[in-house]
Amino acid sequence: MNTHRPPTDLRTALQTHFGFADFLDGQEAVVTRLLAGRSVLAIFPTGGGKSLCYQLPALLLDGLTLVISPLIALMKDQLDFLVSHGVPAARIDSSLDRDTTLKIYDDLAAGRLKLLYVSPERLNNERFLNSLRRWQISLLAVDEAHCISEWGHNFRPDYLKIAQLARELKVGRVLTLTATATPEVARDVATAFAIEPDDMIHTGFYRPNLKLAVSPCEAAARRDLLAARLAARPAGPAIVYVTLQRTAEELAEYLNRRGHDARAYHAGMETEERDAVQDAFMASDRMIVVATIAFGMGVDKADIRYIYHYNLPKSLESYCQEIGRSGRDGKEAICEMLASMDDVVVLENFSYGDTPSPEAIRGMLHELLGRGEQFDISQYDLSGRYDVRPLVVKTLLTYLELAGVIRSTGPFYTELRFQPQRSSAEMLAPFDPARADFLRSLFRQARKGRTWFTINPDEAAKALGESRQRVVVALEYLSERGDLVLEATGLREGYRREATSADEEALARSLCERFQRREDQDIQRIRRVLQYASEPGCLTQHLLAYFGEERDPCGHCARCLGAVARPLPPPQYRVPGEADFGPVAALMAEGHKALGDPRQLARFLSGISSPATSRAKLRSHRLFGAYENVPFAEILGWISRKGTREA
Repeated sequence: MNTHRPPTDLRTALQTHFGFADFLDGQEAVVTRLLAGRSVLAIFPTGGGKSLCYQLPALLLDGLTLVISPLIALMKDQLDFLVSHGVPAARIDSSLDRDTTLKIYDDLAAGRLKLLYVSPERLNNERFLNSLRRWQISLLAVDEAHCISEWGHNFRPDYLKIAQLARELKVGRVLTLTATATPEVARDVATAFAIEPDDMIHTGFYRPNLKLAVSPCEAAARRDLLAARLAARPAGPAIVYVTLQRTAEELAEYLNRRGHDARAYHAGMETEERDAVQDAFMASDRMIVVATIAFGMGVDKADIRYIYHYNLPKSLESYCQEIGRSGRDGKEAICEMLASMDDVVVLENFSYGDTPSPEAIRGMLHELLGRGEQFDISQYDLSGRYDVRPLVVKTLLTYLELAGVIRSTGPFYTELRFQPQRSSAEMLAPFDPARADFLRSLFRQARKGRTWFTINPDEAAKALGESRQRVVVALEYLSERGDLVLEATGLREGYRREATSADEEALARSLCERFQRREDQDIQRIRRVLQYASEPGCLTQHLLAYFGEERDPCGHCARCLGAVARPLPPPQYRVPGEADFGPVAALMAEGHKALGDPRQLARFLSGISSPATSRAKLRSHRLFGAYENVPFAEILGWISRKGTREA
């Protein structure tokens, strides 16, 4: 309980702008530190009021608060709240039309906005970065900050660039926020943003109204067990989390046949359909959403009564986030895991499938180190050439940056194209003669098509004896004024070689080991979920201990109330043998380059797509995913043994 009252003017601002009488636990400590010019790490549970920690300072500080958030849905919900309270806020993302985007840039230039929401990927946009440098940023807020730690459960390379950008922009203060940080991850985030130990505010994860339970069961019995739970308990809004999109569809259909109002939600659905499901759920007092992890973040519904994990979560961090979406109104909420060992195979296969082969790592490294002191690459091209997902390419480049081998010089586009909205005379009229001459000369460098003009910024800059930045900024300025429609194509990443004498083979071994450690960590996270599911003691105590929080038994979880821990039934799968290899041998004989090495073939048989299999349109092949219920290591070993014998 807070014994120190916040300053009267701060409480008045809280009441005036948001209608809240007082701060929630931890909010006052964060806000006062930010207003004093200090950077802060806030570790609050899901629903603990993280967003107010930057929304209120944004209104009290001069300049702009830039919020980096990974989900558009989260941005939309917060913007609705802010606009309803008269706060000038906006977001920039690819879903906005041109007129809306131009209006936002106009408001930013005039200083009319206090908060701007963007995704971390927006920081790869050369045009956005040029605009960003013209604004006065008083506060940078980084949501889901655990993504900056490569040892966190959801490492995203784009997040690593945020700390460097904050230093380049000389941002006065940074607020990093997360609901799921182990002590190790918290140290990583604090180090990246130079946050002092006294400015790490951790309110604890314990919520007394969440009733945790685990029910071990075989996969085949799980559907009926869920139906029985729903029938036995009072109706209320519920989320049922599943791993695969098709499971969401099939289970929602099954529950509807049993008389429940259930809808599927997953990333494979059209945006309009997903929005309709979310809107219906927000308005209902008993609807069930059967969803992949695409659903939940940014869904601010206070009365979710049940969270069921039909499939195992991929980590305790994910589990903590997902159950934290229930019971935000303070009333009892039940969070039950229907634990089946069969789920382990699918979760582990995703991790195994993402690990690049040593051959791919060596190939990429050799290409990168052979490009000279200054070079640029297309991550998309590298992904296709070495058959690894773009995120893995980005991760490898990040590892090389962390090792001091290369340094990013920033993203850029090889071409810009524009469509005039006014005549040249009208566009040039407001400028003085020198600037008008420069723009006139710049226009002459463009190639005219039927409706678009295309220009290479580097070639234009060289021809005019100007910098590339002046060329890009000039066209961007005309776009923001509405004089022309501007589009960029051919995204490339620029790099500078820092270590010119790196031992390539030693570096390749180091990268292989690093990716292997990440794979091992992912597998260990799944093992920790199994440990939780088998915990004979207090479930709440076990979960909190993982996040470094010591607490006595809760007294209200299923274990504390007398439910005895039972072992999880063993997984139900059959390892393929000699007799099963005929169809696989026939597939190999088809000579698909996308299936050229054992790991590629094992991914394919496990149902894990890759850039090469997608490009070759092999996902419709009858053997794609034929062994998705068999552990990846078993499939890889089987293929390798057969290949050795055949040779």
